[in-house]
Amino acid sequence: MASTSKVALVLSYQYPGKYAFTVLAGAVEADAVGQHVALRFPRDRESLLATVRQCHDEGYRVVVAWSFYSASFPAAVEELAWLRERLEGREVLCIAGGVHATAETEQTLRAGFDLVGVGEGEPLLLELLGRLVRGEDPRQTRGFARLVEGRMVPQGRGEGVVLDTYPPFAAKHSQFGAIEITRGCIYACRFCQTPFMSKARFRHRSVENIAHWARVLRESGRRDIRFITPTSMSYGSPDESVNLEALERLLAAVRQAMGPDGRVFYGTFPSEVRPEHVTPEALALLKRYVDNDNLIIGGQSGSERILQASHRGHDVETVVRATSLAVEAGFVPNVDFILGLPGEAPEDVRATLALMRRLSDLGAKVHGHTFMPLPGTPYRDAPPGSVDEETQRELDRLASQGRLYGHWKQQVKLANGIAERRQPRR
Repeated sequence: MASTSKVALVLSYQYPGKYAFTVLAGAVEADAVGQHVALRFPRDRESLLATVRQCHDEGYRVVVAWSFYSASFPAAVEELAWLRERLEGREVLCIAGGVHATAETEQTLRAGFDLVGVGEGEPLLLELLGRLVRGEDPRQTRGFARLVEGRMVPQGRGEGVVLDTYPPFAAKHSQFGAIEITRGCIYACRFCQTPFMSKARFRHRSVENIAHWARVLRESGRRDIRFITPTSMSYGSPDESVNLEALERLLAAVRQAMGPDGRVFYGTFPSEVRPEHVTPEALALLKRYVDNDNLIIGGQSGSERILQASHRGHDVETVVRATSLAVEAGFVPNVDFILGLPGEAPEDVRATLALMRRLSDLGAKVHGHTFMPLPGTPYRDAPPGSVDEETQRELDRLASQGRLYGHWKQQVKLANGIAERRQPRR
């Protein structure tokens, strides 16, 4: 490719956007266009400003990118405004992407971003950078929405990415992370953005591809490997079934790639296990290959009615059984619960608290979250989660006993903020 312009892609490399940017940077460095793009990873706003100024003054066409969840949208908007105030006339293209930008595209544009990527970002970003390298107008890039005379102009979306096509991280720039092994989710839980962002079907990275990147990770000197997937035990399966044969091929290949001193973490952060997938056979398989002694299990509610309304696809006793089996197998279950789910009545809250106590008596730890009405989900317009004083006292009691952990108190404020900012449906 004959370059007519040199381009700098400056990524606001902060939580939570850095997880997406690690993947996107990997796509850039592996593509031919990456030969003409300087990647930068500033981790705070002062470094961001200094990097943008330096790249601009060195003659680059500068793209500054943000990726954020709904809860971190205000911080990204504030940083964007802060940066623009200090650019002193420098021309910079400011773009945004991620789950919130996809679900609330117009809101994101009106917050001040020049272009907003809609859907899965790898092909969109590569096309945008290619246009810039060739000296073309980036505003025409497929999958990026823009404002024209105050009106939003959509230009399609990115979707259906084949994971093997792109690296899971940016090894050449030493930006490593957990390997995304599955994208999309068939379990369309009404509170979750994943199936509505990446479609309600599974797309798995191949075992051979995962093993290759595991070797790259280990050769970089890193000892631990983790994975990103909406449901850990669904690897290799197209539906609700568990394919233990495919899972064993994956874990055996990763264990070999990581060598005798490597550590494999599976079914734990940053992913989880569905309770109906916790069986003696599945646990025995994990025991043979993984180093983690914790399992993250999605319980979400102790109310049968709320589980059904939120389309969880399992009942309360399945959560209890999964917890008991995990403890018997030598794991510490960390069971997730969401407080304040839509439609909860006092009896539903009491049922959740009772289940929390029951599971902790069995040997589990309980992880508390507060419901957030996330854009792009069926629960988008629901009231934000709240926790009454009596429930809060009980949760505090569980926390003081070491049974409960989590940021559910802080998430009450975040949930209210999301509800206050949401735009009316058109």
